[in-house]
Amino acid sequence: MPGLYIHVPFCLRKCRYCDFYSVPAEADLVNAFLDALAAELAGLPEGFAPDTVYVGGGTPTVLEPAALARLCGLVHGRAGTGVVEWSCEANPGTLTEEKARLLLDAGVNRVSLGVQSFDDGALRFLGRAHTAEQAERAFRLLRECGVRNAGVDLMHGIPGTSRAALGRDLDRVAALAPEHVACYALIFEEGTPLAAQRDAGRVSEMPDREQLAQYRQVRRRLGAAGYRHYEISNFAKPGFECRHNLLYWGAGEYIGVGPAAHSHWGGARYGNVRDVGAYCDAMLSGRPARAFEERLDPEAKARETLVMSLRQLDGVSREEFAKRTGFDYRALRGREIDLLRETGMVEEAGGRLRLTEKGLFVSDSVFAELV
Repeated sequence: MPGLYIHVPFCLRKCRYCDFYSVPAEADLVNAFLDALAAELAGLPEGFAPDTVYVGGGTPTVLEPAALARLCGLVHGRAGTGVVEWSCEANPGTLTEEKARLLLDAGVNRVSLGVQSFDDGALRFLGRAHTAEQAERAFRLLRECGVRNAGVDLMHGIPGTSRAALGRDLDRVAALAPEHVACYALIFEEGTPLAAQRDAGRVSEMPDREQLAQYRQVRRRLGAAGYRHYEISNFAKPGFECRHNLLYWGAGEYIGVGPAAHSHWGGARYGNVRDVGAYCDAMLSGRPARAFEERLDPEAKARETLVMSLRQLDGVSREEFAKRTGFDYRALRGREIDLLRETGMVEEAGGRLRLTEKGLFVSDSVFAELV
């Protein structure tokens, strides 16, 4: 079944590491965005009925309650009653009891809380708009309001953060016991303030050796706490894997709405303009807001499916891959797979290809060989 993604392009302020598209949430711009979103949702293909919905950003909970309620109403009105998983991202600094209850009443049944760290020094370094105390309070608020599928986002590899500090973060997570944990390595994305500071010599990235040690620490601690490591950076209690993200990793179909949102639908990939003003102008004038559209040839699409499927720790079945794509992955990339096996990056057994522990940490390099 397909998924629906909604990009809410507003934040209190930009975090130093973030390259996702967002702007300040000015009231007039928010209203124009919601009008444009209503037009885009109304123009979705007839018969489109998503199994999953994901509201991300940006920061959806930066919206005032009335705007958030309207957003939820628009989504519910278009998505219908067949949605199995409806996720919404939340920020500890902007989540209130009123907003939490509003989300639940609208039909949201999964909330992902952007904590990143429970260390106030690390949070200041990242430019987060909340404190460690606010993060823990926000999570407890979700539980008090009745959220039974709550996720927490964490980061490792933050310069100046020791393994002991990361261990304290992981202990806090284990004590809170969310159903899902996304734990990402900090990336210095080009064009961000953090990358500019690195280039100016004011900040240094954590050495690879220490990053690997922290990644292994994350895997061990969360595994001991009962979480299954099911994707490179994602861990879940059994049965609480994010169904919407599994669409991305399984080469499923989805439609994204809002500025900068991407879609994979009907054999095409396309994305909206990365500018909320231009997006609103286009939608409210009855024009498409697409910045690009492309169609991959079947072989290129199969290679992409191979790479995305390998993000999951279960890997990819040779038989299922052939049924899904019409290609044998060994016919596509047999030589590259053999070389990766020889270097210990992938393993093949029982008709399945998967990343090894060594390959997990350098997965981008592995994927570059296969795509």
